[in-house]
Amino acid sequence: MTHKPKIYIIDVTNRDGVQTSRICLSKLEKTMINLYLNEMGVFQSEFGFPVTHHETNYLNANLELAKKGVLSPVRLGGWLRATRDDVRNAFKLVPGIKHVNLSISTSDQMILHKFKGKLDHASVIKEMVGAVKEARKLGAESIGVNAEDASRTRMDYLIEFSRAAKETGADRIRYCDTLGCDTPFTIYERIKLLSEEVRIPIEIHCHNDLGLVVANSIAGAKAACDCGLDAYINTCVNGMGERAGNADLISVILAIKYGSGMQGYPLDERITLKMAWKICKYASYAFSVPIPINQPGVGSNAFAHESGIHADGALKDRRNYELYDFEELGRGEPEIIETGRKITAGEYSGIKGFRNVYEKLEVVFRDDAEATQVLELVRYANVHNQKPLVDDELKFIANHPEIARKIFTMSL
Repeated sequence: MTHKPKIYIIDVTNRDGVQTSRICLSKLEKTMINLYLNEMGVFQSEFGFPVTHHETNYLNANLELAKKGVLSPVRLGGWLRATRDDVRNAFKLVPGIKHVNLSISTSDQMILHKFKGKLDHASVIKEMVGAVKEARKLGAESIGVNAEDASRTRMDYLIEFSRAAKETGADRIRYCDTLGCDTPFTIYERIKLLSEEVRIPIEIHCHNDLGLVVANSIAGAKAACDCGLDAYINTCVNGMGERAGNADLISVILAIKYGSGMQGYPLDERITLKMAWKICKYASYAFSVPIPINQPGVGSNAFAHESGIHADGALKDRRNYELYDFEELGRGEPEIIETGRKITAGEYSGIKGFRNVYEKLEVVFRDDAEATQVLELVRYANVHNQKPLVDDELKFIANHPEIARKIFTMSL
């Protein structure tokens, strides 16, 4: 039986999304993103940087959640430079990590003008091969090799680099359109040639500098699938990411499900859009970046009709002017805003008000000692987040206080 290729989602909000200039996420917020991605059925979350010390406790705590089955079946993958030293440090600091992406630049531009003589084309491949071998030796179960600036890399060298990665044991190649300079036409042809020549699953990582990020991601995935290979698209919630951002998670899923001509390209069956509204609203709150009103699926105007012709047509039959249903994205339920007395849990909360907040969430503590322990964590979490906690964050801290404690701390 021939293999029917699929398209999988590897979300990089907690790695590339948090590199958006001038904004960041707390470790609790990154954990919540991982939990929502898991509920959404996303294949893998690139959850951080294993060699960055302020990430260490957060990464280990999230791997502990995975071991407990709380963060499962989503894979948690770390991003590393493709060097033996980085790989060794990563497995020393985060010994439970099983999935890694090893990154190195491959274009003439970057080899000449970024490495400045420290590496040439041959030594780039040598560094990458050494890193892949080291990662496998130390227990990596899956390894992606990132060709940074692949879209500006000579095809003959990109093929040579990718062959070396495959022969060393890499599971997939990440084709990075680092500057967002590809078009759907060029990325299709380049990934098709790469797939035919190397026969390795392709991961597509695109940026939105020309406003083509979703189209490029879909075209790249289509090329890999047309060659009989699985494709992995990198996304960020709400299209966050460096400069003009990465491929928006929801837009990519909608494009695969409803794009003309995409019906023969199956999406990972675990994916559910029911979480779309919740994860996008949460990420908007966490990043403090509003969702654009015209954002596909979740923008406030995504299902709004004003012109007479459109309103009349939508009322007669939603399919006249709506490609997909708002209910599918978890929309449609009224959002209730309390306008009377409201007791909140903050950094200066007392035990009475705090217990009132949790009673409304139907969380019951065994005794005052347990309530006091969680109260101290919630107090600190407000400082950690620098904003009021949402209900799911409050529940998470109550359900996993020891994990929360680790997330809030840093080891040097």
